[in-house]
Amino acid sequence: MLKLKEISLVLAALTVTACTTPLTRRQADGNFDYINAQSTGPLKIPEGLLSPKFSQDYAIPAVGTKSNKALVGDALDIRPPLQILPMADGTHIEEGADNIKVVVETIDSTVDLKKEMFAVVEGFLKSKDYAIAKEDYDNGVIDTDWIEHDEVIDSPWIGADKVYKVRQRYEFLLEVRPHGRTGNLVINLLDHQQSYNGEDSQVLLNNEDKKRYAIDMLNSTIGYMAKERSRIVQNMRVKQSKGIDVTYVTAASDKDESFWLADAPLKSTWDRLAIVLPEVGFEVIDMDSAKGLYYVKFNDTSGFWSSLFSDDEIKLKNKDNYRLLVKQDAKDSNKTEIRIRDNEDQPLSNDKVESVYKAVSNVMSEDRKVR
Repeated sequence: MLKLKEISLVLAALTVTACTTPLTRRQADGNFDYINAQSTGPLKIPEGLLSPKFSQDYAIPAVGTKSNKALVGDALDIRPPLQILPMADGTHIEEGADNIKVVVETIDSTVDLKKEMFAVVEGFLKSKDYAIAKEDYDNGVIDTDWIEHDEVIDSPWIGADKVYKVRQRYEFLLEVRPHGRTGNLVINLLDHQQSYNGEDSQVLLNNEDKKRYAIDMLNSTIGYMAKERSRIVQNMRVKQSKGIDVTYVTAASDKDESFWLADAPLKSTWDRLAIVLPEVGFEVIDMDSAKGLYYVKFNDTSGFWSSLFSDDEIKLKNKDNYRLLVKQDAKDSNKTEIRIRDNEDQPLSNDKVESVYKAVSNVMSEDRKVR
């Protein structure tokens, strides 16, 4: 049997719960008698006495010209502002005068960014059981149906629960720039309705209220995107860990040059070369991905390579500069040509090209561990 003290604590807890509503949570505790306080003039010093020194430590600054002087008492929202958390890879925030947008950058060139962003929003809404009322892929718009949230405010021992209900509709705006590498995600609150104990509350949300709701939905969406992008990044690491086979193509005539043919698309070959070149003795001095050029310097590692490949060694002059031209194969987009030339962009002799090929092809074809 409960003691009197325990019963009193339970009743007190129920009373506090019953009094805590979404409205009062935005207000300061206590009463608001201070808004009716009368202002008093400065301290009057009788004639003949010296005025004491007053400290300015607790002086209240004047209200700014842009401040809303009506925000006092229960009208003052004491909740801290919500912060947008760009947790997903390749995302950051741009804040404008009217809205806040999340800038989304592509992390995998093989994935269409617009399709990825639409899939993320659709997947997020499905995971929350939020229905879609309208979807326009061409214009980048997704509108939700009514989303309902119920919260029991008072649960009396006798009678039905008193429920605070919120119904909302949101608009997701997805824009991808023409080059396809970056896009924007903006979320707006379209409609808002709320009721308490079955009675509608005629509440007009201000811009800050609407912004809070939009930011909350935006953070939830970006949180879902973070999980999806983590999966994409992991898949990319697995792809990059796979070895790339490279074959040697001998020059057809004296006017042609020998080259290597990688069994992988241009982007994958380019990324793998950035890892492989330093491992086989080439220091990357500069690179130009637009032209498909690596500018490298050869540092002699013949002692290392001879231990691996018997008498084979790279037949290049130590400390000389070279160029690697990387371009997509004209016949097959899933293959990539690699040509090595001197610093003046002139072809090398076949024996030199073949010696470098033996070193590069072995390391290119190795599978690597995924971390």
